[in-house]
Amino acid sequence: MTERRIRQRGLWFEELEPGTIYEHRPGRTMTEADNVLFTTLTMNTQSLHLDAAWAESTEFGERLVNSMHTLSTLVGLSVAQLTQGTIVANLGFGEVRFPAPVRHGDTLYAETRVVDARPSSSRPGQGIVTLEHTGRNQRGEVVAVATRSVLMQGRPTDGSEQ
Repeated sequence: MTERRIRQRGLWFEELEPGTIYEHRPGRTMTEADNVLFTTLTMNTQSLHLDAAWAESTEFGERLVNSMHTLSTLVGLSVAQLTQGTIVANLGFGEVRFPAPVRHGDTLYAETRVVDARPSSSRPGQGIVTLEHTGRNQRGEVVAVATRSVLMQGRPTDGSEQ
């Protein structure tokens, strides 16, 4: 009996169909330690993320998770299912919104809708895909939405799909 091996990968350009929604699980609980580390690593000195005493005086009453950490995690949650080893380049972001804050202890769940997919006119065997990532907390409230364009590798024609 021949051993069968399957390597985890994202989807090839041809597998990304507009209108399809991918739910990414598991979610990611956003911790205070993650937030402080991300905020300090990126040199974001915003008191809303670092200064508990000051943040208590705001309308939120506490520190909030850095929205760039939320965005990074939102995209990161999609990688294993969609782009692991199949993305060529992240081309950019369109609209990015944060309709509700993320607090320490919230769990972020993500889903991605394929908005558009077209073959690249300048890069044979590759395609440009527009993705809309939506993040919800454990209560189902939308906390982040981001539209992203990516250059994806097409399915290999030589039969290798690693």
